[in-house]
Amino acid sequence: MSRQPPTLEDVARAAGVSRATVSRVVNGVRNVDPALQEVVFRAIELTGYAPNRAARSLVIRRAETVALVISGVGGAADDAAREVFATRVFTDPFFGRVVGGVMSFLRPRSMHPVLMLAESDADRQEVVSFLRQGRADGALVVSTHPDDPLPALLAGAKLPAVLFARPSRPVPLTYVDLDHRAGGALAARHLLARGCRRPATVSGPLDVRASRERLAGFREALAEAGVTDVPLAEGGFTLASGIAGTAELLARHPDLDGVFAANDLMAQGACRLLRERGKRVPGDVAVVGFDDSGVAVTCEPPLTSVRQPVERMAEEMARLLDGQVRGEAGAPTGVVFDPELVVRASA
Repeated sequence: MSRQPPTLEDVARAAGVSRATVSRVVNGVRNVDPALQEVVFRAIELTGYAPNRAARSLVIRRAETVALVISGVGGAADDAAREVFATRVFTDPFFGRVVGGVMSFLRPRSMHPVLMLAESDADRQEVVSFLRQGRADGALVVSTHPDDPLPALLAGAKLPAVLFARPSRPVPLTYVDLDHRAGGALAARHLLARGCRRPATVSGPLDVRASRERLAGFREALAEAGVTDVPLAEGGFTLASGIAGTAELLARHPDLDGVFAANDLMAQGACRLLRERGKRVPGDVAVVGFDDSGVAVTCEPPLTSVRQPVERMAEEMARLLDGQVRGEAGAPTGVVFDPELVVRASA
C-alpha cells in the first residue's frame, strides 16, 4: 500500500500548533509571529508536506515565484553577445553566491526563483512583461553595468523589485550594497601593516561605482599613511585582466611590493603572473583580493581577501522583496553591509 502524502494535520502535529496556524502560514496570511512561521517551515521540511501550488496561488494571489535577473546593457538582441554574457554569468563565482543566498530564503518558504538573463532591450521588456502577467511576484536584479536601463523600467512600471548594489542614477527602488570604500581601506591598512611601502592596485572597471569606491578607499587610507603615489591598472573583474593588469604594473614599477586587486579572480591572476615572473607571494609581493569567494580558498597561495557577504546580502534582497509583495514595506530604502578582512597566506 502506498503511503499517503503528508497533510496539514501532519504538519500541525510535527510543529505542535493548530491546523489553522499551519494553514495561515502556508497561505501567506500576514501578522503571523515570525518565530512561529519558522517552526511551521521546519515542520513542513520534516514531513515533506507539499501544498497544492496551483490552488494556493489562486487563493493568495501570488505566483510564489521570484525572477532572479542578471542584467547587462546591450541594445539589439545578438546571439554572440548573449553567449558571451551567459558565459560570464555562469563562470563568475559571484553569481553562484547570489543564487545560494536567494535560495536560503526562498527554499524554506516553498518559493522558487526563475533565472532570467537580460542583455538586450527585448530581454528587458520580456522581464517587465513576465512580471506584469503575474508569472513572478517580483524581481531580484543584479546589474552588470552602470547604464543598465532595467531598474528604471521596473520602477516606472511600479513592479516589486530589489537591486543588488546601489544604482548609479537615482531610482526609487530598494537595494542592498556593501561599504566598498571601507573595504578598500581595509586592504590598504593590511598591506601597510605587512610593511609594504610601494603598493599598487588592479581596479575593477572604473565606470562601475563599486570599483571607484574600492579604489577611493584604498588610496585614502594610503594617503593617511603618507603614501600618495599609488600605481593603477584598470581591470575587468576577470582572471585575464588580473594577469594583464599586474604585468602592466610590474613593467612600470618593478619594485612594487604589494597588490590590491578589486576582486578575487583578478587577485588570482596577479598571483599567477607574479609566480611566472619569479616573484614570491607574499615574500616579494603581498596580494590582497576582494569578495572572499571560493577562489580565495583555492588560489595558490590562499588569498587574503576583503569579505563581501554576498550570500547574506542576497538573502536580505529576497527578504526585502517578500516584504514588498506582502505589502509590508515602506518607502524604498538601502541596506548597506560592512566588509571584513579575512587573512590567509597571500598577504
